[in-house]
Amino acid sequence: MRFPLSWLREWLTIEADEADLLHRLTMAGLEVEEVEAQGVGLDQLVVALIEQCEPHPDADRLRVCQVNAGGDERLQIVCGAPNARVGLRVPLIGVGRSLPDGTQIRRAKLRGVESAGMLCSARELGLSEEHDGLLELSADAVPGTPLDQLLGYPDTVVELSITPNRGDCLSLAGVARDLGALYGAPVEGPSVDPVPASLERQIEIRLQAGPACPRYCGRFIEGLDATLTSPDWMQRRLRQCGLRPINALVDVTNYVMLELGQPLHAFSADRLSGAIDVRWAQAGERLQLLDEREIELVPDMLLIADQQGPVAVAGVMGGNGSKVVQSTRAIFLESAHFAPAAISGRARRLGMHTDAAHRFERGVDPELPRRALERATALLLAIGGGQAGPVIEAVHAAELPARAPIGLRHDRLQRVLGMSIDRSRVGTILRALGLQVEDTDAGWRAIPPGPRFDLEIEEDLIEEVIRVHGYDALPTRLPRGEISLRSPSEFWVSDGELARNLVSRGYREAVCMAFGRADLYDSWSMPPSALLANPLSADLGAMRPSLLPGLVQALLENQRRQLDRVRLFEIGRAFPQREQESQRLALVSCGPAQPEQWGLPTRGGDFHDLKADVEGLLTQLGQAAVRWTRSEQAFLHPGRSADLWHNDVCVGWVGHLHPALMRKLDAAGELIVGELALDALRPRSAPAPAALSRYPSVRRDLAMIIADTVDFAEVRGEVAALSLTSLRELRLFDVYRGQGVP
Repeated sequence: MRFPLSWLREWLTIEADEADLLHRLTMAGLEVEEVEAQGVGLDQLVVALIEQCEPHPDADRLRVCQVNAGGDERLQIVCGAPNARVGLRVPLIGVGRSLPDGTQIRRAKLRGVESAGMLCSARELGLSEEHDGLLELSADAVPGTPLDQLLGYPDTVVELSITPNRGDCLSLAGVARDLGALYGAPVEGPSVDPVPASLERQIEIRLQAGPACPRYCGRFIEGLDATLTSPDWMQRRLRQCGLRPINALVDVTNYVMLELGQPLHAFSADRLSGAIDVRWAQAGERLQLLDEREIELVPDMLLIADQQGPVAVAGVMGGNGSKVVQSTRAIFLESAHFAPAAISGRARRLGMHTDAAHRFERGVDPELPRRALERATALLLAIGGGQAGPVIEAVHAAELPARAPIGLRHDRLQRVLGMSIDRSRVGTILRALGLQVEDTDAGWRAIPPGPRFDLEIEEDLIEEVIRVHGYDALPTRLPRGEISLRSPSEFWVSDGELARNLVSRGYREAVCMAFGRADLYDSWSMPPSALLANPLSADLGAMRPSLLPGLVQALLENQRRQLDRVRLFEIGRAFPQREQESQRLALVSCGPAQPEQWGLPTRGGDFHDLKADVEGLLTQLGQAAVRWTRSEQAFLHPGRSADLWHNDVCVGWVGHLHPALMRKLDAAGELIVGELALDALRPRSAPAPAALSRYPSVRRDLAMIIADTVDFAEVRGEVAALSLTSLRELRLFDVYRGQGVP
């Protein structure tokens, strides 16, 4: 949103310098993106009247002009602008003076013809980016008048970065309303009085789109001159706002849109046939737009149509068949309310971005169409004369946007902001922003104004209060924390302690995603129980039932990067059942058991190496009362794996991956994995001190012949059942199979 500060100051009187005003706008959420000083140095230029304009004798594109600059002497200027013509009033800078960019003008000969100055375009004066010809001044401009006096320069142009929720600030009225609340100043916009009808021409308007268009206003205006240009002050403001002046009719509709925020559209009255229908498009309908592109309409496009067919895409762009041309003398001026949902995305679908669609998508005040229509009518009649018909309005009141009251509690306001604001101050702020406010015992009851579609809940009102009261008024507190020093618990081994143990054993910690592919878990025979309704991507659609699938994928990524010895661990949450989570510790390893050394033979890691690491963790967790059994996990090798049991509950497993799973994963070598359910192994019993024996230890070697189907864990269990008080340790140290053993 671009606008000159001089225009904004016409809406309210405030005693504030430019820097303070811009700072307050930014702090109130209307970020000042750019500030541009315009018209500096225009006191060097004057108004000149072209009295003669002849082709250059030696150049096809140049013209030799005789201009009247207010004195008795006529100046000869060589000019290359295509719009130079007799009777045109343009800016002139004389010899010895400088343009705003510092360029000094000297007397020169162009193709043998002397030129005593320069006729200027808007771009050369730094007023806009237009460079298609001379800046055309109004027909009543007096030659010799200083240009800065005529145009009202110098001025400051401000560009605001308006967020999508603040469509009300895409107009001077919206910005002035916020600024008035910030400074506590009354907003005094232009007075808009009804224009009395001087002709009786009417047309039937039929609303057939329900809430998409609950209000449609229009009126006929006759006796217009479509070639008439708008006055200099209006052209200047349009240029400052980034719009190119075209003619009085187009300029007035753009001016009112910038001023009040209501887009307007003018149809050539003689090109409309019968009643006007506001309806949805029908399949197969086509329309040639103002840019002469022909489009195929789809049923979700809102149309303005007469009895011959569509004449405009509502809120986006008019049709070429009903456009105003130079011979137009009568128009039908449209001003309507279109719901944001009916306009949103339509312009982008057509490959365009229009100012009207930009505003309707964000929401326009449903009570504004009639006021904007009266304002535009008054400007048109003041500029070019003509006669206006009565305002024709069709409205479905029940389908207009209803603004529900919002409750704001004073204690809630204080709790959210962390500060107290006087009740009268809060009410003043809300009323200054246009809300209808009623005091209640708990606080306030407020109804948002028509253009504020962003105000829906209590927190929205709290934001309005503090952005006007001032974010810098919020109390500032330095961060503060309290640390209570506690002795480590003897009954609880933390994740950090377990991690340090594994790092000391040569493992590296990995952190994998808690989500993964459902088919990956299925390949591990671990169907996920928790599927995400709205995953980040298709590869992250299921909660992990175990840490191992993700950790093995991390190991395989390391293998692909030529790392042959990898040892990883992860501590995190798994989700084995729906609405249930478990704290797990997982280990994976591959490659040699020890780092490569010149003095030691290389040995591949196996089941027993990783089992020893797990038993080290069990010792740290203080869990000696565990037993190992043959594993029944489908993803583990049936002959080289074991399950860990504690209190008759399976709390983990260790083993080589099953060959079938290895093939699915395209894994090389041997992968050994392990996983513990930490929740079932915590807390531990307090360590009990034991006295040192005064006697030497005695070792007894017992040889037994047992079947291959019997696990050592069963033997250990049978011995433990004897409750031998003198037995301190039972350990398997050798296995013999061969000659002499039945």
